Amino acid sequence: MPRPDGRQPDELRPIKIQRGFTQAASGSVLISMGHTVLLCTASIEIGVPEWMTGKGLGWVTAEYDMLPASTGRRRERNRAGKLDGRTQEIQRLIGRSLRAIVDRAKLGENTIWLDCDVIQADGGTRTAGITGAYVALHDAISFGRSKGLLASDPIIDSVAAVSVAKSSGQIVVDVDYAEDSRADVDLNVVMTGGRSGGAKFVEVQGSAEGGTFDDGELQAMLAAARAGLARITEIQRAALAAPRP
Repeated sequence: MPRPDGRQPDELRPIKIQRGFTQAASGSVLISMGHTVLLCTASIEIGVPEWMTGKGLGWVTAEYDMLPASTGRRRERNRAGKLDGRTQEIQRLIGRSLRAIVDRAKLGENTIWLDCDVIQADGGTRTAGITGAYVALHDAISFGRSKGLLASDPIIDSVAAVSVAKSSGQIVVDVDYAEDSRADVDLNVVMTGGRSGGAKFVEVQGSAEGGTFDDGELQAMLAAARAGLARITEIQRAALAAPRP
C-alpha cells in the first residue's frame, strides 16, 4: 500500500549530502532526508576531558539541537545546562554511534566535537544526524591528518541510522513526521557499514506507541532497516568518493 507521500513501504526519502557546507569547521555536511534538513559539523580539539587525560585515548562527543524555526511552531532555544531530556538523549545517541566506529587509541589525546543542528524537522532528525555526522567526521579526520594532528586514520568502519515503523498495518522505512505521529511501533536502528565483515548493529531503540509487536514483526522491521541502511551507506560512500569541496 502506498504511503501518504506516495512512497513504497521500503522506499527511502530522497537523500542529499553536501560536503564542505561551511568553511570554518574541519568537516561539515548539510544533509537532507526528505524535508528533514540538518547541518552537521566536526571540529578537532587538542586534548581530552580531564577524566581521560594520560590514558592515550581520544574522545568523540556530540551536541544536538533544533533551531527555533525548525518546526511549525517556534521552539525555545536550549541553553547551556538547561537541555531538555529529548535533546540530551539524542546527542548521547549520536556520540555513542560515532565512537563505535573510531579507534580511540589511534585518535590520540584529541577530541572530536560533532554538532548536529536541525534546520528543518520532518521526522528522523536523530537518524539523519548520525548519517551526516559520519561524513563530517570522515572529512575532519582527513583534515587532521593533512595538518599532522593525527598519525593514522582512526576510523574503522562507517555508520548510519534509519527509522522504521509499523504503521497502518505495514512495515515502513525512513518515517516522516506524519507517519511517526500515528505509528503503532517505532524503531531507530544504527548499524555499521560492514567495512570489515558484515554490517553490525550499534544500537536499536524501539517502543510500542499505539500497539504492540511480536517476534516476527520485530524481525521484519530489522530486515527493513538493514536494507534501507545498505542503501544509505552507498549514498555516504558516493558522497565521500567525490573530491572534497
